[in-house]
Amino acid sequence: MAFTLQIGDKAPDFKLPATDGRIYRLADFKDAKVLVVFFTCNHCPFVTGSDEVTRETAGTFAPRGVRFVGINSNSRNTYPEDAFEHMVERMKQHRFPWIYLHDATQDVARAYGALRTPHFYVFDAARKLIYTGRGVDNPRDPSKMKVNDLANALEDHFAGHPVRVPLTNPIGCNVKWEGQDAHWMPPEACDLV
Repeated sequence: MAFTLQIGDKAPDFKLPATDGRIYRLADFKDAKVLVVFFTCNHCPFVTGSDEVTRETAGTFAPRGVRFVGINSNSRNTYPEDAFEHMVERMKQHRFPWIYLHDATQDVARAYGALRTPHFYVFDAARKLIYTGRGVDNPRDPSKMKVNDLANALEDHFAGHPVRVPLTNPIGCNVKWEGQDAHWMPPEACDLV
């Protein structure tokens, strides 16, 4: 079995606390025509560099029924800045248009096969995976961005076309796994393309 979800796979369920004080499950987003689940964090320069592009993409597609859910699975022991209290501070400061969930056990990161931050998963109304990988081709410096793969996938879907590039390699810092060196990756994890 592949480490990361494959195109056509169903979205794994989750039950995670959010920075808004609520607990969310996958079913809480059942009304979304498309659900974008992305693994993110507080500190990674690829995340912070591309947050505003992600905000813009979320805003562009929100009127079409697209919801965004960010999940931070990084170990606070490996990277203290990713602790939940810092997630709350970050959302208060930036007011991102997504729910920001904390995956302290890292079980959800394993279920999805999250490789990096950010790593995007786009699910259709039936919650089948139609795109996974990077958001943009230069998340650390969006001024040099040439392709917004996430926006392209959403545009293709709403145009009724198959996603032109359904699979890309996420670009970013690796997930900070509990009890491991900050650069460790699970041995079964590999590039998607």
